[in-house]
Amino acid sequence: MRISKKIAALGLTAAAATAGALVNASPAYAALYGGQCGSGYGVVNLIDLPDLRGTVYLTYSSSTGKNCVVTIREKPGTATLMEAYLRRSGTSTWQKDSGNYTTYAGPVYVSAAGSCVDWGGTIGTATKTRTGTNCG
Repeated sequence: MRISKKIAALGLTAAAATAGALVNASPAYAALYGGQCGSGYGVVNLIDLPDLRGTVYLTYSSSTGKNCVVTIREKPGTATLMEAYLRRSGTSTWQKDSGNYTTYAGPVYVSAAGSCVDWGGTIGTATKTRTGTNCG
């Protein structure tokens, strides 16, 4: 099954896998996340950006109760607009890192234990957002 291979490629535990559904990840994208959120954070969800631009990763630390988002380019190069953003669902304020970067945007952190989160990212003109996910 493809999802099992994706989970193994991400090095997720079964608990982390049930914390959030993986969204159409290819094995090449799974290798992009390199711990940019820090130790103790595991990938719980991701969004592929079109045209092989890159991936937005949602991670979670059960020890801190914080979520973290980072947007990573598939092929680093000339600086381009990149964003990583995150908020607790139902709030109006986004935590955001936005700028012209060569490799990744973020990390951005929000305390959201027991809550759902809204999150997403941008590379160039490609933007994707998910709302009300990874509740718990």
